[in-house]
Amino acid sequence: MKLLLVEDHQNIAGIIFDFFEIKGYTLDYASNGQQGYDLGCENHYDLIILDVMLPRMDGYTVCKKLREHGVDTPILMLTARDTREDTLEGFSQGADDYLVKPFDLEILEARIKALTRRRTGETATTTLTFGQLELDLGSHTVHRSNCSFSLNPTLFTILKLLMVRAPKLVTKEEIISTLWGDDEPEGNVLRSHIYQLRNQIDKPFKHSYIKTVPKVGYQLIPEEEQ
Repeated sequence: MKLLLVEDHQNIAGIIFDFFEIKGYTLDYASNGQQGYDLGCENHYDLIILDVMLPRMDGYTVCKKLREHGVDTPILMLTARDTREDTLEGFSQGADDYLVKPFDLEILEARIKALTRRRTGETATTTLTFGQLELDLGSHTVHRSNCSFSLNPTLFTILKLLMVRAPKLVTKEEIISTLWGDDEPEGNVLRSHIYQLRNQIDKPFKHSYIKTVPKVGYQLIPEEEQ
């Protein structure tokens, strides 16, 4: 597995390199945001580990620009601040997951494996449909009316699960288990992902497909039931 680490703190970078190289991973390294963006555009990686606070270009901007460039590699952001606003900002720019410093290296590896496993498991070119929603399982693109939205791996996994079960309810526990297994992140990270998914597929339209069942889970509802 090939990783790109974008981290300006040499000590942290060295510890991450030592841990993953012993386990057989291949790593490239960037010490600033601009270099990380350039490497992310020029090379193929299985995952990008991206710090938020970086010289020359912050992690949020790097993430946003990579997505705008068409790079759909899973991105795991590292942040020293564990606030709702920081989490939402990262997800809104296209991040798939995040860890708060200081973190356990084995937890970092578990998150990496989960993200890459979800990505490599979806290679078919079939589609799922529900109402006006059409999800392309090959390109991770959702179509609604005349609009198309490219989903990051996490949002794709959530929407796929909802569409497979639609209009039945999917519990929060099942979504969390699918995304993170037994390593659920601290805080209400799932709600942040649902918020971002709504912004893409529901907010621009009159009908909202995603319905929250308080304290239970989520489901897709057809237009005639709104």
